[in-house]
Amino acid sequence: MRALLIAAALFAAAPAVAQAPAATRLTLANSAKAPARATIIDGARWSCEGAACTASGGTEQPATRACRRVVQKFGPVTAFTYKGTELSAEELAVCNA
Repeated sequence: MRALLIAAALFAAAPAVAQAPAATRLTLANSAKAPARATIIDGARWSCEGAACTASGGTEQPATRACRRVVQKFGPVTAFTYKGTELSAEELAVCNA
């Protein structure tokens, strides 16, 4: 019991190591279609500067679905990474179709 209390005390005293969320970003094929303001799509808050857009948050879903949802609002993309999952050229072609 004493060992358990010591272990609990050490665990509580250890600094928490926060993991940075996996990257979510895209590159628009046409920067003129970039929204002027932050846009929420499926819970992800997208912000764009020129053709480069980044997002934070969002629902758990496959990267290919997230890509299709963004393309519906912003237009075709040339690169797409959702929560650390980067789409291949083939997946991008399907997403943009």
